[in-house]
Amino acid sequence: MKILLLNLYYPPDTSATAKMAHTVVDTISIHHRITVLCGRPSYDPTERHPWRPYQTENVDLVRIIRAGSTEFPRFNMKNRLMNYLSYVMLALPRALFLNCDVVLAMTDPPFQGIVGAFLAMLKRKPYVYNIRDLYPDMAVGGNIVAPGALTRIWERLNRWALGRAERVIVLGEDMRARIISKGVAPLRIVVIRDGAEIPPPGKSLPPRDPEVIRAIRGGFSFVLLHAGNLGFYGAWNTLVTAARKLSKEGVAFVFVGDGAERPAVQAAAAGADNIRFLDYFPAAQIPSVLAAADAHIVTVKRGLEGVVVPSKMYGILAAGKPIVAVAPRESDVRSLGVKQGFAVAADPDNHGELVSVIRHLMADGRKLQSMEAAARAAAPSYDRVAELQKYLEIFEHIRAR
Repeated sequence: MKILLLNLYYPPDTSATAKMAHTVVDTISIHHRITVLCGRPSYDPTERHPWRPYQTENVDLVRIIRAGSTEFPRFNMKNRLMNYLSYVMLALPRALFLNCDVVLAMTDPPFQGIVGAFLAMLKRKPYVYNIRDLYPDMAVGGNIVAPGALTRIWERLNRWALGRAERVIVLGEDMRARIISKGVAPLRIVVIRDGAEIPPPGKSLPPRDPEVIRAIRGGFSFVLLHAGNLGFYGAWNTLVTAARKLSKEGVAFVFVGDGAERPAVQAAAAGADNIRFLDYFPAAQIPSVLAAADAHIVTVKRGLEGVVVPSKMYGILAAGKPIVAVAPRESDVRSLGVKQGFAVAADPDNHGELVSVIRHLMADGRKLQSMEAAARAAAPSYDRVAELQKYLEIFEHIRAR
């Protein structure tokens, strides 16, 4: 089949959607012909591209067409909107003249799903909607935009796009429940988790870098680590308040990464010696980063369960580490973690409950060990290779029809 994939970001962009789009393309391109229609690199890219209306490159079996969108840094929301709009204005007319059997759209820009449905309708082709973050729910719940006429129109258009999709791909059962509540038939929804690379049985783990371990632990006896984007989705105030309550008990909260909310979280944590912020480590050191903590924090703000599904959970499980889920009951990380024994949970609006959970975890070494064992046991269920095969099953279904 000829598949047209729409997403603003694609390597050398370094966003999560760019990396996942590349992973999906690598899997599908073995069996099908893929054209990726993306924009100029703008999300912390490893290299820049000069402006041209369109640039075409062929990488192995994949054709990549880059529309000449603006390349403003991602941290200024107004400039980022210019990136979005310039991409759509150039990509849509180009896509009309591309031969394809099916249109696959991700969610960068946040209204890409609507654009993809419109394009598929014009081309009279089947449409697959791959939801990475659910909009406009994410924009409203994350306080990026205020509820109003614009968001109501956006929601109506998004429901129309969902209704046009042959298949809607979601990241977890919590997101699936959200989509069903919008009127989409359950049979048209496919859960494909991001998963993680699971080493084969008996393969030894790479050696840990002692410098990375020291940098993260910083001499504290119990370290909780949040590794990843500090975006609009997290219960950051709850984490900071709990950390302050535990400041004299040898507990450190370490945030590794960047994001739109990092300055605000740093400001809230000012003066707290047990709250530390580190930049991202090189990819080769990620195993050491994951191994350095006693437990990892995965957080989802109330109201965003099923809107955003943190993929960091799978890498943590593959590393055999426990999770402290600061998230609503309906979120996958909490429901799966408690059920399968690799997580303890706290209400994202209750810092006192989080403090109590952490104290119990510190005092119970056997509990930590059992959670580590449960994490290792659960990890193979989320093997990335097995999850990616579901994309091929979707396209085989469409081809059969």
